[in-house]
Amino acid sequence: MSYMENKTLDHLLKIEAEASSLVNDAKTEADRRIRENEEKNRMAYEERFKEEAQKREASLKEEKDRLKNQYQEILEKYREELSGVNADEQRFLSLFNQYVAAEG
Repeated sequence: MSYMENKTLDHLLKIEAEASSLVNDAKTEADRRIRENEEKNRMAYEERFKEEAQKREASLKEEKDRLKNQYQEILEKYREELSGVNADEQRFLSLFNQYVAAEG
């Protein structure tokens, strides 16, 4: 092989090594950017998830409080109705005994 061919081959090998280095650098940079992007997206997702969870938790608490108040109102009305009923236990027992005696 002549001197010129050797020099040309060395030059081509040097260019190939530089190209390989550039490809490796580009791959390293791409991997870094992908990691950064994945981290940024993960953080954004977690933030949105947290916000949505807080909204739903607040909504659930409001609904629970509303139902609790509604239950208390219904219970209070029922108690008022019961307190207005004149319970005559003696008369009830008398009628009940008459019914049982008539059936028996």
